[in-house]
Amino acid sequence: MSHLNKHARSRRSLLLFAASTAFLRFGSKIVDAKEAKGPPKPNNLLSPDAALSRLLKGNDRYVQGASRVDDFRRERPVLVEGQNPYAAVLSCADSRVVPELVFNSGLGDLFVCRVAGNFANDDTLASMEYAVAILNTPLILVLGHDHCGAIDATIKSLHEDKRPPGHISSLVTALSPAVKASGDQAGDAFAQATRQNVINNVSKFKSTGPILNAAVEQNRLKVVGGLYRIDTGKVDIVS
Repeated sequence: MSHLNKHARSRRSLLLFAASTAFLRFGSKIVDAKEAKGPPKPNNLLSPDAALSRLLKGNDRYVQGASRVDDFRRERPVLVEGQNPYAAVLSCADSRVVPELVFNSGLGDLFVCRVAGNFANDDTLASMEYAVAILNTPLILVLGHDHCGAIDATIKSLHEDKRPPGHISSLVTALSPAVKASGDQAGDAFAQATRQNVINNVSKFKSTGPILNAAVEQNRLKVVGGLYRIDTGKVDIVS
């Protein structure tokens, strides 16, 4: 009886081994098939310079009112399993500034973070690190805009030496360095502060380690600033 039990156990072991081997082979084929499919949007595999060029061409279409028409019914299924955006954008939460429209982009093209005043905090930095390290996004654009309410509130708060109500004070704290730095510059103080805020945050992305600064140094990532004109829709690159 013990001999029969031993034989049965051996047979079960062999069957389990064969089943597990077949499962591993089948599983590896699934993984290989997924890898063979490549990224969901192959056209988004661009160099940093090519990504910037594409972004600005999209803005030109938007300005001219010649925006492309997308069939989102076809784009949605392609993106179910993943994404590979060709650019990441940090923009203001202002309802008049919508990156996907401003750059005439489709689903899965832009990785967007929005906060009033378009400044980089820890959450934004983490999000951009994810875009660069995991999604292989080659471009980050910090997008400021004219008539920014957050910049205006910061200027007034500093001039009047009065803290704004609620959590708005945290925006003032974040934007104060740009307003103060632009105080001695010639020209319109509002415009200079807006521009300086973009420059400050471009510098922050470029210098933040260990992920973003390494990608910049290896020429895998380009970080640029831009200013959106609400009246025309045009984005000007900030040098």
